[in-house]
Amino acid sequence: MRCVQRIASLIPSATEIVCALGFEQWLVGRSHECDFPRSVRALPALTRAKLDVGGTSARIDRDVRTLLEQGLSVYEVDVEGVRRASPDWILTQDQCAVCAASLADVETALAQYTGAAPRVLSLDPRTLGDVLRDAIRVASALGAPERGRALAERLQVRISDLGERAAGTASRPTVACVEWIDPLMTAGNWMPELVALAGGRAAFGETGRASTWTTWEALRDADPDVLVVLPCGFDLARTRAELGPLVAQPGFEELRALRNGRAVIVDGNQYMNRPGPRLVESLEILCETIHPEAFEPKHRGEGWEPI
Repeated sequence: MRCVQRIASLIPSATEIVCALGFEQWLVGRSHECDFPRSVRALPALTRAKLDVGGTSARIDRDVRTLLEQGLSVYEVDVEGVRRASPDWILTQDQCAVCAASLADVETALAQYTGAAPRVLSLDPRTLGDVLRDAIRVASALGAPERGRALAERLQVRISDLGERAAGTASRPTVACVEWIDPLMTAGNWMPELVALAGGRAAFGETGRASTWTTWEALRDADPDVLVVLPCGFDLARTRAELGPLVAQPGFEELRALRNGRAVIVDGNQYMNRPGPRLVESLEILCETIHPEAFEPKHRGEGWEPI
């Protein structure tokens, strides 16, 4: 195995992949959002957000739109911090300019380098299969493809086991996954796939396609059997604090999911929105919420809770 000793991961999901591969000791830097496993928080943060992430959902949305309309990035890479960390590899993403520092951000930062710059691996997962392949891509870049194949196989076994259990249930409830509250966005990419594996039918979204904006009227008309609110970047407490604009909508309490006690909030920061190894735990959460009659609620209180 080729010895690559220094890695800077600028996206939480890639950091989790690196650690799951057994390379945590090679990490020399992280993004400001990388927080799992907890031990990586001791690493220097090499990115920062250009907006106040403590604002309301609506305020964050307005600030992001303003930056993007001006042709500006939402994140900034600490060039001096990267120089000090002196990584051999930088891991980043090219999927979403809003989620984390992008490939363009990294390329802009590295343009200021003199001498040999780090190599860059950019991930762009859209489906569950992409996530498993990313584990192999990262491991291969680091000189240990066999570790990537082994990790992907372990994750696939767990996914298949959960999918088989969910397939044995009697019903296929409709499930609406809300990825942002104000304005409303419904989840795409791997989320409709996870819903199907968990024994549900996605009311919105298409596997492999980006999440899309929607309206309260569309959500009300869909009247899903299960409502899952999983805002990107928010934990349970933050999500509950942000629910106001949604629960205030006329007829919210009349949704079938609310009447039947099947509406939940999820820690979208740790689960669902991170395309890494813990998408398996995300699938477990969906199984528990979509088919509580068949799955023990082992993630309740930590990963999800009722609205």
